[in-house]
Amino acid sequence: MASVVNDSCIKCRACVSVCPVDAFHEGESQMVIDPDTCIECGVCISECPQGAISTEDDADPEFVKFNAEKAKEWPGANE
Repeated sequence: MASVVNDSCIKCRACVSVCPVDAFHEGESQMVIDPDTCIECGVCISECPQGAISTEDDADPEFVKFNAEKAKEWPGANE
């Protein structure tokens, strides 16, 4: 299961610096994770100072859907 960012995110970008596959993208109000890019390593979960990242199994379904939908909006996502 991919990692998921919730609305506690403050866009500090600590997750971006540790992600080995560049799965994070900056949205208008928070960072989001592309579930198709995420390799489920979990490094971002422990690095987030806000506790805003969890596994898909532990995340609110609303945020699972939000992250997946936002991932489709990024340039190059549909190539």
